[in-house]
Amino acid sequence: MGIFRRRKKILDLTEKYKREQEKAAELQSNSETDSSESFGFLGDMASASRTSSDDTVDISSTIETRKRQLSKRLLQLTEKIEDLSNQIYHLQQRIEVLERKANVGSY
Repeated sequence: MGIFRRRKKILDLTEKYKREQEKAAELQSNSETDSSESFGFLGDMASASRTSSDDTVDISSTIETRKRQLSKRLLQLTEKIEDLSNQIYHLQQRIEVLERKANVGSY
């Protein structure tokens, strides 16, 4: 009955993920301020226009990549289902052969 024991240890990685996200946001804001400081007000205008165009490109590219990943995953799942159904069919055929040999089905 050792199979049904509950484990007390829980691994929680949310804090680490939050810290990594904060660091990434800080690095991004630091790089944006560095580029805007080097060109003054022209840099501010350039960074504002760059981020708005980058956001639309990032969103469409992430949607496309997610669609591709989803289609690949669906293909993998359907192949796996087909393989499993083939295995079930072969097992059923073997069972029928064994039943015929053992005369289990006849009364």
